[in-house]
Amino acid sequence: MLLDLIFGYAVSELVVILAFLLILFIIFKFGNLILGLVVNSILGLIAIYLVNVIFSLGITYDWVTWIVVALFGLPAVAVIIILKLLGISI
Repeated sequence: MLLDLIFGYAVSELVVILAFLLILFIIFKFGNLILGLVVNSILGLIAIYLVNVIFSLGITYDWVTWIVVALFGLPAVAVIIILKLLGISI
């Protein structure tokens, strides 16, 4: 009985250690991809604000605009600017 108790703790600790190592592997494997997406999103949000302030395009800051720019970054900013110049607003 004591052996089962000790063995049970060892297995649970081993599972926790393996799960932790798996999470670290995923972070290191996809870290550059995630970092690139975050940087692109931040640059997109800054760009949409600066373009709107500098050129006075009148782009509205609603939740749809922020979400689209946060998800797709700088390409979304370009599309929103082109649509605004064509008279189409999202």
